[in-house]
Amino acid sequence: MTGSSQTPPTDVKPLHPVYTVTNIQNKIQPLDGETITYSTWTKLFKLHARGYKVSHHIDGTPPPAKTDPTYESWSEIDAIVLQWIYGTLSCILLSRVLENDSTAQQAWDRVKNIFLSNKQSRAAALETMFTNLTLAKCLSLEDYCQKLKELANQLEDVDHSVEESRLVIQLVNGLPPEYAVAGAFINQKSTTWDEARTQLDSERQRMEAQSATQNQSQSVLVATQATTQHAQPGPSTQTHGSHQNMSMGSHTS
Repeated sequence: MTGSSQTPPTDVKPLHPVYTVTNIQNKIQPLDGETITYSTWTKLFKLHARGYKVSHHIDGTPPPAKTDPTYESWSEIDAIVLQWIYGTLSCILLSRVLENDSTAQQAWDRVKNIFLSNKQSRAAALETMFTNLTLAKCLSLEDYCQKLKELANQLEDVDHSVEESRLVIQLVNGLPPEYAVAGAFINQKSTTWDEARTQLDSERQRMEAQSATQNQSQSVLVATQATTQHAQPGPSTQTHGSHQNMSMGSHTS
């Protein structure tokens, strides 16, 4: 008896990469316009859309006709991309974007309109925030640098690009007096954004180390003074000793 071999079907298509994503928030943090800006969100979203071969669902490519044999597959994948968009929006933004019978492209455009409509007025507001931001208004040097860069990215979104040289100048302008030497050094050189951040971070570490040393020295001085004062006899002890000496002298005579 001869065995029969089965030929695998040739019309089986491989699983589309989009189906392998189980939790999009592990890859793209929700857009809220503050912690995660629109510029950051779009860059991350486009990166993952390209990696999972679904860029054509958000780049304006027309969908296939409903009579097209590929439409059903396209519609299923588009629904997943739409879930990605909805799943990476804050609750407030989701309530503004969520609609029935929407495609991913339509939702993508609604998000875009929220952040990029009225470009001139938005650019004016962002420019004011950019020029008035200082280190004193931020939680840390890292927070200050991050907020400046995010504002520059948002200005670029509304067609008001910020050159790197201006970004560095604004970085220095917002520093407190203790960074005056480091800021002057940065202004004298054609320092890039990354170089300026590195130099300021080194200066921050130097000042923190110096402050820690001064605090330690002050603590040692205070402890030494306390020990010295404790070792010396107080006025009451000296008076008591004098009275004892006088009493002994009188008794002897």
